[in-house]
Parts: sequence; structure tokens; C-alpha cells
Amino acid sequence: MSIANLTAKYRPQRFDEAAGQDAVKRILSRASVEDRIAPAYLFSGTRGVGKTTLARVFAKAINCVTAPTNEPCNECRNCRQITAGIAPDVVEIDAATHGGVDEARRLKEDIGYAPLECRYKVFIIDEAHMLSKAAFNALLKTLEEPPGRVTFIMATTEPHKFPATIISRCQHYIFKRLTQGELEAHLAKVLGCEGLSFDPGAVSILARRGAGSVRDAMSLMGQVLASGADRLGELDTREILGLAGQDVFFSLIGAIHDRDCLGIDAILRQILDKGLDLGFFLRELTGCWRNMFILAQAGDKALPLIDASEEEAGEWLRWSTRFPLAQIHACWQLSLEGQRRVMNSLEPALALELLLLNLAYLPMLVPLERVAGGGCGPDSPGAPGQTSGRAPARPAPAQSAQSAQSAQSAQPAPSVRQAAPPDYGTRGTRGTRETQLRAQGEPDAEPVPEPGRQIPAEAAHRPPPVPQSRPEAGAAQSPKNWPGFLRHYDAHCKRSGQHLPRVKSLGAHYDAEAGKLTLTCLNEIHCEQFRQTENRALLESLVKQYYGPETEVTLGVPESASRVQGAEATNGLKSRELVKQAESLLGAQVIDARPGRLK
Repeated sequence: MSIANLTAKYRPQRFDEAAGQDAVKRILSRASVEDRIAPAYLFSGTRGVGKTTLARVFAKAINCVTAPTNEPCNECRNCRQITAGIAPDVVEIDAATHGGVDEARRLKEDIGYAPLECRYKVFIIDEAHMLSKAAFNALLKTLEEPPGRVTFIMATTEPHKFPATIISRCQHYIFKRLTQGELEAHLAKVLGCEGLSFDPGAVSILARRGAGSVRDAMSLMGQVLASGADRLGELDTREILGLAGQDVFFSLIGAIHDRDCLGIDAILRQILDKGLDLGFFLRELTGCWRNMFILAQAGDKALPLIDASEEEAGEWLRWSTRFPLAQIHACWQLSLEGQRRVMNSLEPALALELLLLNLAYLPMLVPLERVAGGGCGPDSPGAPGQTSGRAPARPAPAQSAQSAQSAQSAQPAPSVRQAAPPDYGTRGTRGTRETQLRAQGEPDAEPVPEPGRQIPAEAAHRPPPVPQSRPEAGAAQSPKNWPGFLRHYDAHCKRSGQHLPRVKSLGAHYDAEAGKLTLTCLNEIHCEQFRQTENRALLESLVKQYYGPETEVTLGVPESASRVQGAEATNGLKSRELVKQAESLLGAQVIDARPGRLK
């Protein structure tokens, strides 16, 4: 079997032979059958998705001897000449090498001549964004008012480089990347035409490696078939293309779970020694975390969404139950964001090693609920166990004052302590000075675990306990006060970036028996700021988190401030010329004036 250029050998010659791009094919086919040809077309999209191919098929369809037709016959003289690239009325121009103003002027002169043999003159300009500014200006008037029986088809991978005046004169069609299924079906069809057997996993790898490009996938398949094998096998495909197998990823995930530094280093050396594609390796690693996250959320119901064999999908399902959900989400995010950093690094191997070790020791480096960022992990202010796994040797600076307040209020007495959940890490202790500060209730003391107390790894993604009722008198809880609420507010600001207007200037009185918090604003304007929907909702949410879900919030202004504001408003109103005229004309008198409330 001759493995020539598979892309050229199996280039589609009809609309229905092209893979993907169903919407564009339908529009061009209908334009051809109705003979409604636009003066100019712009085809944009990533490489290898069929822009030039469909331009040639369209040129054949509108110039076929059976036209107007929805498909070229590929048998007439015109179709065969266009396929061979020798048709006098279908001109293909590579703008990368012929994009100067002189070529554009010669093209403008050629447009004035009528078609010699075909129905339409077709100018296909590939990589049209490479045309110079002068060349675009030379073509501008021609594209706006071309002679009859002339059409332009410009193909580009960078439409943002086109002048807006050019785009406005074209019918712009965007070519999408092919889906995994469409690429697999196309590759399987080509292998069937070649009479070769194949492993479905090998075709899946080629389609995934092609990243939506038919030409890239076909070139990779030709590279594998060039080895002379009679069958396209998955192992051969991975070995020739330098791609890691699933066994490597299972071993790596196991080493990350066990925090096995030596095991991670051994796997990394294996990857580097085999010369594997680091970019594709990171893409597949990101896909592994994505699969585990979906499986952890939906269980067996998500198995059809996993692009893997039944056995491999089941193995990923088992692994998804061995990590906390917040850690899976954080590892997914770090792997995705680390791809560009690794590939652009001057030391890719060291950058990849750092990324893998960060994934392994993530629970020890940063509390997981802070890494999750509240996106898919729960927002758990005051949840117990702010660190996961082993306790760090020094206090973590990311620990918030909000966690300290919650730890003080939610920690049970030793005599009624409940059974602790399973411990996935080791115990850690802090200095005695920190423990004394916490016991004394210092506002700036950082929360620390008790000596010997276990901190479960999954505590980072457990939702916080919601108080069901206000604490009884004499309960083993810290009293709620306004300074404590302000610490709770500061922790929320650091985590979410949300702020309230001059909240620390409020006066506050909390009635624990009535479950009512009365806040006194500086003035009426200050009060109106808190009555706005967003500020009011945020204030009530924070108050209920700290004081309890049944707490009622009321806002007010000091009577003295209200009287002063009213007097100032009255005097200011009386001094206005319009008010003076109203008093003289109507015999009116200003008695009182107060600021109005914003609705």
C-alpha cells in the first residue's frame, strides 16, 4: 500500500464528502442551486478545517456544465480542470507570497475580462490576511462593485487582521473545529478505504491529537502508517507520536494521592526519557481531572461523558472517590492554567516537575477552600478544619480572621466532643503562644488547631454548620459582638472582594433576646446606601452568617442628625430663586424639608 499524502489523496470533491461544517455546506450548496452568487466570501477558521477545500468545491458547483446544481458532477471538463488546478477562470492566489500591491493591481486588471470557458470567474485567495494594506486598498472598490460573473473567496486563519471595510463587503462564514466524533468518523472512513484494520483507541488518540483539524489528524495518521504496520494499533500510535498511555496517568494520579515525591520524579523521568509530547501530556492530564470531577459529582450516570473505554472509565470512577472534591477541582484548575506556563518556560521539565509536586502537596500548601475559590467548591466560612491533610510547620498566612471567629464559636467542649471524621493526614501542633492568644480572645490571633487534634482532609469542602436557633444563656459559645462581626466582614472582603459603604462607621446594638441588630448610620445619605438592593442583601447575609439565621436587621439615623439635616435642607431650599418665586406667586411658605428616599 502506498502511503502518499493522505490529505491530498482523500480531499473531498463534493459538499457531502467534507467532514463537518454542515451549516456552511448547506448555505453554499443552496446558493449554487439557486444561482445566487455573492460578489465576495470570507471563510475564516483554524487550520485544516476545510476552508480551501469547500472554496474549490463551490467553484466547481457554480461552473459545472449541469449548473445551477447543488453538487458538482466531477465528470465534466470544467470540474476536472478545476480539480487539477488548471482551469483558466478559477485562480488560486497564495497571499503569503503574492500579497503585494503590484499583484493586486494585476488582479484588478484581470477581473475586467469575461470568463473564457466557465460561467464565473472565481478568485480564491488563501491566507488573505497576509495581503498588504496597499493591496487591500487596491481591491476595496473591486470587492464593492465587481463586474458580473466574478466572485472572490478569501480564506484566512486570522480574520481580525482584515480591515472592517473589507469584511463589510463580504459574506463572512466561520468554520468551526471538528468535534471528536466527526474526526473519528472521518479517519475511520479513510482507513476503511485503505483496507486497514484499526483499534478504536488509536483513532480516538489521533482525533484528540488533531485538536479539531482534519489535516493535522490525517498527517498524524499518515505518520503512524508509514511504519509499515498492517494494523493501526493504539500502542504503536502512542509510541510513534510520543504520547503517554493511560497506565502512566493512573500511576501519576496514584503518586499524587500518596504524595510520593520519589514516585512522581520517577514518572517524570520516564516521560522525559521517552521524549513524550509535553503539551499533549498536559492536555490529557487536565482531561483526567475533568473526568474525575464529573464522576465525583454524578457517579455512574456520568460514565457516558467520559472519553475512555469502559474499563478505564470505571477506574477513573474509583479514583474520583479517593480525593476530596475541592482538591479535584483545584488540581483541574492548576493543570489547565499550568499548560501555558510549562510550554513557555525556559526549563519545561522543571516547570512540569513543579506543577506535579504542587498537585501532590496542594492540601499542605494552601487550604483547599481558598484554592477552589468558591466556584465549584463550597463557600464554607467558619467550617472546621481549615487546613487539609498534614498541618504545616508554620501558621498559614492565608488563614482568615473569619475562620478564627467560627472556630471559637463552633468548637464543642471536650466532654461532649463528637467523633472526628476519618483522618487522611498527620497531626500537627502550633506554638503555645498562639494557643494562649486564641484562648484569650485576641482579635488578631490566628486560629490554630489544638495540640494533637486531627484535621480531616475532606473538611475543606464540607459546608458550614447552620445554627438552628440562638444560643441559650450559658452555652459554651463566644458572645456575639460588633467587633467580631467586623472581623467576619473583613474576612469576607478578602475572599470575595465585595465591600459595603463605610460599614465600620455604623453604630450597632445587638439584642440577643429579641434576635435584633440595630444599626445607626451617619446620616440619611449613608442610610440610603445600605437600603440599596445589593448592599442590603449582602449586609443581611453577613449578619445572618455571624449572628444567626433568625437575626433581624434595622437601619436608622440619629435624631439629632435628622434634625440638623432637616434644618439645613429647609434653609437651602428657601434660598433658591425658584422657591422664592413660588412663595411670592402662590403665597406659599416652606415649613420643613427632608432628604427623599431613593427607590
